[in-house]
Formats: sequence, structure tokens, C-alpha cells
Amino acid sequence: MSFEKILVANRGEIAVRVMGTAQSMGYRTVAVYTQADALAPHVSFADEAVLIGEGPVADSYLDIERILNAAKKVGADAVHPGYGFLSENSDFAEQCEQAGITFIGPSAQAIYLMGSKRQSKIAMQHAGVPCIPGYEGEDQSQACLLAEGERIGFPLMVKASAGGGGRGMRLVTEFGQLAESLDTARSEAETAFGSGELILEKAVINPRHIEIQVFADQQGNVIHLGERDCSIQRRHQKVVEEAPSPFVDQALREKMGAAAVAAAKACQYCGAGTVEFLVDENKQFYFLEMNTRLQVEHPVTEMVTGLDLVEWQLRVAAGEPLALQQEEVSLNGHAIEVRLYAEDPRNQFLPQTGEVLCWQPAGGDGIRVDGGIQQGQTISAFYDPMVAKVVAWGADREQARRRLVRAVEDTVLLGVNHNKAFLANVLRHERFVSGEATTAFIERDFSEDASLQPLHASVEMLGLAGVLTCCQAHQNGRSQGWASGATLATRILYQHGEGTVGVQVVQRGQQQFHITVGEEQRLIQVLQLDSHQLVYLMDSVRKTAHYTHSADQIHISLDNQDVSLRNVTQQAASALKGAGSDTIVASMDGAIVQVAVEEGQAVSRGQTLVVLEAMKMEHQLKADADGVVEKILVAPSQQVKGRQLLVQLCLDNG
Repeated sequence: MSFEKILVANRGEIAVRVMGTAQSMGYRTVAVYTQADALAPHVSFADEAVLIGEGPVADSYLDIERILNAAKKVGADAVHPGYGFLSENSDFAEQCEQAGITFIGPSAQAIYLMGSKRQSKIAMQHAGVPCIPGYEGEDQSQACLLAEGERIGFPLMVKASAGGGGRGMRLVTEFGQLAESLDTARSEAETAFGSGELILEKAVINPRHIEIQVFADQQGNVIHLGERDCSIQRRHQKVVEEAPSPFVDQALREKMGAAAVAAAKACQYCGAGTVEFLVDENKQFYFLEMNTRLQVEHPVTEMVTGLDLVEWQLRVAAGEPLALQQEEVSLNGHAIEVRLYAEDPRNQFLPQTGEVLCWQPAGGDGIRVDGGIQQGQTISAFYDPMVAKVVAWGADREQARRRLVRAVEDTVLLGVNHNKAFLANVLRHERFVSGEATTAFIERDFSEDASLQPLHASVEMLGLAGVLTCCQAHQNGRSQGWASGATLATRILYQHGEGTVGVQVVQRGQQQFHITVGEEQRLIQVLQLDSHQLVYLMDSVRKTAHYTHSADQIHISLDNQDVSLRNVTQQAASALKGAGSDTIVASMDGAIVQVAVEEGQAVSRGQTLVVLEAMKMEHQLKADADGVVEKILVAPSQQVKGRQLLVQLCLDNG
């Protein structure tokens, strides 16, 4: 079953990851991409790339016909699905086989079986794999589910049989909540997965989420490669993953490994797979589901086993037997991974869009960064906001943790909001440090963390912004009398959050800047300044900040805090009078749902003028001053870019 050219039916970091190993093994690689991804790294990394659509996933990365047509166009005789998108779509695997294309993954039958929580649980029960008590029967009537829920007892979980990621899932603590939870879970599941089939399970409170990496070949050999602890989650989405688990001892590892191997054998599995378990405080474990693909967190297993799991996937797909037997598998050291997202943890983790103005992934001993972005690329609203995975290996868990904290903080991403501070604070939390975090960690122990609260820029950060703004003005010849040896006072007004803050900058000599913010003062000496990095001295401490400019904004990264400030000095006069902006701009990339006003219409402060849909949410864009609509520049259904002008107002200044 040989093949020569592999099409990777995915995007971002996993596409680059798969292509890297494939190319090192001598295979030709093919990328698929959309217009929105034209500048993404996976496109240029591949030997060839095929355009498959504009942007929406339904008409590109999820379109089986377009993927197969792309493979035929360039003569690709194998497809690697990565994870997400079509990776667990049994129809896709079957159509690849019918087209004579090797699907690098398990059979369509195995994908179909394990893609159903109801059917897979029945199969696991027959295989002797421990399962959570519950109901997974064919009768899906409301009356039956209510009766079964009462029999199981509370608390219990209502779960969509298809899909995952927390959709179609509800925790029910008493019988009176069950009927409504069944209705909402079924509706959500039908929308997300096209199936309203549900199962009920006794809730395991505050468990560990432990998964076992399994591998099987076409000769019937199945082994496991140890466990990963994925207990720290937010809304059923993993935040931190590590191997091995600080909770699992050798005896439990052997029991869970044997159960995972039995699960793989029960569905005649082939390739890489992950069997997920919930483990209670007494180390009793229960089958949760099986993911029939490579996992996002596979790097931690690679780092402690020394194996390349993508290489194993390709060798198994080509018909080779597994390279190791179970007794030859050994775990060395400890590895921890976090997921870097373009999202705003301070605003309900709202996904972010925008241009990547500066991207400098961290390096160092034991550090691995699997990235899917590059400088100049635009992060769009069409795809998952994960931009990279930062992974650290150490001789022990504490060394891995320290290295990862440093790597997260040293990673520079400017232009879009992200979750760096959130990740670093999780890794520093005493419950994580002690290895005691469960799935309840974020909600119970971390909900009041500073990384989730509104950020107030420090005087130091504001002072740096003032220095950088003045330096940029000098370089651009806009300093109005600025001279390297002169003393010149400049007052700058920045928009910060919902308000504004003034910064006075007085240059004393070529590199000395005296900063005043309110009643506080600082002296900043510039030691080195280049396009993205400022080295300075303040209070006898030498420090480094990263920065970038975009139009009237300045983005600064310092001490694991990132701040974006908009220079509104030119609007200072109207701002002091209490006047608002005379423009309505798009808060991010998206589509116009509604234009709620007409040209010539009088509007008042707080009135909704435009409704924008982005990241599957609707955002009401409101006037912040009284006035009259002078010009409307968009229409419903129109796609717009972040900061694009939508409505021009003529303000009523009294």
C-alpha cells in the first residue's frame, strides 16, 4: 500500500507539523487553502497548494468533494486529515478509499463506531472496558429519558451521542432540571452534529481527565504509549496537557493502558488513536470516548517517548508493522503543553481577529513551539482561534513547568489579543504546581485570577507608550521642532479600555525621557531601539519591551502583559468636551447582519446602529454621541474587516 504524495486536508500548525515529518521521510506534500488563508505558513511550506474556497469552512475545509478534487488535480495518492475538520468523518474516509486514495487513519467503520457515544459505549461494555453507569439505549423518547434519569440518580450528565467539545452537554443536579436540559442538549446537538441522539451518565464530580495514546498496525498489533493528563479545561476545552500524569501511578497506568488497548482491539483499530477516561479521587476510571485521530496534545507524548507519532502514522498507513512492542516503550522525563489562542480572557474569552504585527515564538532548551501563523498574516473569523502550541520538556515535572512558564512569557504576539497571561498564571497556580488540579480547577480555583479581570496599564507601560510615540514621530519627521539635544514637552492622550489617559513626555538629552502620568513620574533612558524591541533603563533596572505600531495604535508587551493603546491626541479637544466618536467601525472581521438606521436619521448616544456577526456571535455597534447619520458605507450580508468604517455621523456638539 505505497504512496508518494500526501495531501494534508487541514490548515494551521497541524498542517505544517504533518508536512514536516512527511517531507523528512521523502514524501511530496500538498496543502489546501482558502483565500482567507493565502498567507498562512502551511501554504508556502507545502510542495504544492490548491485553492479550495473563499473562507467559510463548510465550503472549503469541510467540503469532501473539493478536497478529493484537489487530490486528483495534483495526483496526491494519500490524505492526512490532521485533527478537527474531516478527521473523524467516516464518509470522508470511505470516499478516499473508493477514490483509491490512502486515508492516513483508521477505517471508516472504526470512525463511525467510535464517533457515536452511544454505540461506542455499548461496544466498550462488551469489551470489558469500565464505563460510567447510565443509559445509552435506542429509545430516545422524552418519557424514557426522564425515567432513566430518575433511575440513574443525580447529579448526572446529559450528552450528545455525536460530536464533542462540550456541545450538547448538560450537568443536571436535580430531577426538576432534567426535561429542560434534555430539550436544550438535543437542540444543540442537532444544530452542531445533525443528530439529536442523547445518552445519560452518572456525573463523576471533580474527576481527572486522563487519556491513553494507542497505536495499532494492519497486522493486528496494538500498544499504548502511556497517558496524558488533560484535566485543566475551560468549558470542556483543554487548556493544559501533560505527560505523564502526576496523579497516575504505575499500577493505574498498566490498568488504563490495558483497557485502552482492549478498546482499540474491539473496533479493529488501525493507526493513532486516543482513549479518554474520567478518573475519580479513588483512582476508579471510566471510559469517556475514543478520538480516532491524532490529538492536539500529541507533542507531550512525543517528548517523553522520543517518538514521532506522525512518522508512525505514515508507516502504519503504508502497511509497516509497529516499530516497538509494549515492553519496549519507556517514558523519559516530563512534558507540558499549553494552547496559545487569539482570544480575550478578560472579555469572556471572546475570539479575536486582526493582523499579526509581530510574531516571535520562544526558544531554549526543551522548548517546542508548533505554530500556524506568521508575521503579516491576518487571523480571520472563519477558523478556530488557536494559533500555536507551546511545549516544554524537563527531566522532572517542575523543570518542565518552569521552562514552560518562561517560554510562554517570552513568546511575542502583537496585533491581536491572546491568552498568554492566562496560561502563565495557570502554570504558576499552587494547585497546578502541586499536581492537584482536576476538571473543576478553572471554575473553582481560578475564576478570580487577575488574568481574567480588566487590565489597567501601569505607569511604566504608559510611559513606554509615550516614549515610543515620540520616537516614531521624530523618525517620521512629525515632531514639530523635535531636536535630539533639545528639551521638548509633548502631551499625548491615549484611549485605554473605556476611558482615556494623558501622558506627558519631556525629552532631556538624546535618550532621556521624563514621564508624567497623573501624579506619578518616571525617568526612562532608552538604551536600544529597533523595529520591535525597546531596551531601556528605569529605576536602575535594565528591561526589554516588545512593541509595534499600526495606524494610530501602539501595542506593547512587557512583563507578560500586553496592552494596545490608541493615540487620540488629535481628538483631545472634543474628548474634553465629552463628545464621542463620529465614526462607527467594525470591532473585528465579520458580516453585517443589520443596518438599523438610515442616512439623515437623528440618533442618540447608546443607540444601536449596526449589528455585526463575528465568531458565531452578534455584536451591537452603538453610537457614543448624539448626532445625525451622514453616510452609511455597508449593507446587510456584506463581509467587513476589523476597524473598517461602517457609518459616518455628524455629531451634535450643542
